[in-house]
Amino acid sequence: MRTLFYVISIMTLTGVGYWSYTVNYATRAASSRVAELDLKIWEERERIEVLRAEWAYLNRPERLIRLAEANFETLGLVPVRADHYADPGQVAYKPDEPTYSMMLNVTTAAARTAE
Repeated sequence: MRTLFYVISIMTLTGVGYWSYTVNYATRAASSRVAELDLKIWEERERIEVLRAEWAYLNRPERLIRLAEANFETLGLVPVRADHYADPGQVAYKPDEPTYSMMLNVTTAAARTAE
């Protein structure tokens, strides 16, 4: 009976040791993968910040004005004014749409307050 107990104990100890070994190395692999992903996330955030800075640099108003003036014949860009926008009442909406009447009411109320 003692021999059976010793055999079962040794097999259990061996099984627990193997399980502990595999869990340990799986945890280490997952931890290194998390570290790699953290590094990639940091690098991507840095790239995004560089792209935002470049976008802000390229969209400076003085630069855009110079480009619009230099390419006026080709593009015909002019500064935006209020008279460039059409009255929503001039747009051909389907009369049965509820958004049309709502839009017409809003623009009519806005025109009254502007006067």
